[in-house]
Amino acid sequence: MAMAAVDRRLVRREHALIQLLDPPFDSSELNPGYIKGYVPGVRENGGQYTHAAIWTAMAFAALGDSRRAWELTAMINPVSHALTPAGVATYKVEPYVVAADVYAAAPHSGRGGWTWYTGSAGWMYRLIVESLLGLRLTAGRLHFEPCLPADWQGFQLRYRYRETTYHISVRQTSGARAGMTVSVDGVMQSDPTIVLVDDRREHQVEVNLRKQTVAIPEEVAG
Repeated sequence: MAMAAVDRRLVRREHALIQLLDPPFDSSELNPGYIKGYVPGVRENGGQYTHAAIWTAMAFAALGDSRRAWELTAMINPVSHALTPAGVATYKVEPYVVAADVYAAAPHSGRGGWTWYTGSAGWMYRLIVESLLGLRLTAGRLHFEPCLPADWQGFQLRYRYRETTYHISVRQTSGARAGMTVSVDGVMQSDPTIVLVDDRREHQVEVNLRKQTVAIPEEVAG
């Protein structure tokens, strides 16, 4: 499948990056346009373009592969590049903001590029909140589709809608069949969404996620 090829050909765990493409356009007669003007392995010419790296983690979450989605998210998190002195010396840029790109060619593999990149930072936020924690807002409704690590029992958060507070508790258990239930103030909802009402009160939301253990094909699991 396509994502198996992405994992096999573009995820570079040894340098904690995900390439946009490989090999870079260098000596080839093919001309993809302006990206060929970059040094091979930099930005869109074979480096990590962080927008696309984030979309990769999102895609694995959409497939239900929580292990891969969280692994790649942790890998491309800028903080992860500064956990050791060697990592700091390689990355060379601020580890507390998102970089637009990470170099993928020797001798600069793993070096951060253009930092404080708000576009990639916005997508990173959406990856964590929407794809992993599973909260998505559309037209006055909050949808739930958590993609949690297998060893998580759940999480809690406080969600403010205008002048109203929703206390949300997500619990993950295992069972014979997968499923999810959502209740608001003890009232079960017909689907995994809630209608947001600005009544200036506090509401209790319970999300119970029952996960079924599914064997991931070897070509995807790696």
